[in-house]
Amino acid sequence: MLNVLFLCTGNSCRSQMAEGFVNHDFAGKIHAESAGTKPSVLNKNAIKVMEEIGIDISRNTVNSPDDFQDVEFDYIITLCEHARETCPLFLSERPSKRIHMGFPDPALFTGSEEEIVEGFRKVRDDIRKKLLEFFGSFS
Repeated sequence: MLNVLFLCTGNSCRSQMAEGFVNHDFAGKIHAESAGTKPSVLNKNAIKVMEEIGIDISRNTVNSPDDFQDVEFDYIITLCEHARETCPLFLSERPSKRIHMGFPDPALFTGSEEEIVEGFRKVRDDIRKKLLEFFGSFS
């Protein structure tokens, strides 16, 4: 089974959605965790838009990369430029492949509540599409 770590800044939206998708769409084949370079809190809109498509991330925890220093990952995937630039070094016997998949931070979206939620939906759908394309060959 492949082991993947998704990194973004706050571990509140993008990385949480990516973790949820992989653990749902590739259950039994790929296991995902997520962390933030500056961990925050799980975003209510991320929970909401994932729930809309039947994936519950409400019990996910917000993590720091330090929480996974002893874990060997096949892939470490950064989802924002800040995480890409500050991605910590994971020392393990088996080096991880580092990949960057950048997405806008939906937590920074402005507008009406519906416009913000629609922005979260777009980022959610873009993340799923990219992950299905990338990991589809592993299933």
